[in-house]
Amino acid sequence: METELSRLADLGLNYAEVGATGRSLPSDARHLARRITIGRGPDVFTRAADALMTWRMHTGAGLSVRATAERAAVGVNVLIGIGPSWASLRVPCRVLHVMDQPDRIGFTYGTLDGHPVAGEESFSVLLDEDQVSFVLIGFTRPTRSAAGLALRAAGPIGRAVNDRILNRYGAALQRSGRSD
Repeated sequence: METELSRLADLGLNYAEVGATGRSLPSDARHLARRITIGRGPDVFTRAADALMTWRMHTGAGLSVRATAERAAVGVNVLIGIGPSWASLRVPCRVLHVMDQPDRIGFTYGTLDGHPVAGEESFSVLLDEDQVSFVLIGFTRPTRSAAGLALRAAGPIGRAVNDRILNRYGAALQRSGRSD
């Protein structure tokens, strides 16, 4: 697995609209957007932000994660596994941007060659007054790879699976924000 992870450094991004989650999303892509309330207060914000930045949001959503660093930072490559370990679809991404502000912490990653979709996802934890929210903005389109074509053929089923994962991200951060 380490060899597989080290090979990610040689892969390029598989889409042209780098940074679009911070500007305007491409009109020919599926747009992703979620805002989920996690809880209240600065302690919840700190715990949820730490879970996000250390990949625990992903693992808490039932995905496997191998990354070149324990914490999300610009240039970190990550291999996310979807499905059971014996039949896992491994999808490569690279962290492109990190937000580290007193009221917003998060990162954006982009898909690398070999990913079944092309696009970006931006994840952040936001403290607004006393309310803590998880915010996700992204865009994807299936690639012409075998997995991308299968995803395109799956149509609404593939989108439903993706939506379920996005909602599980929010649930994982809700759990991480609790102090119990």
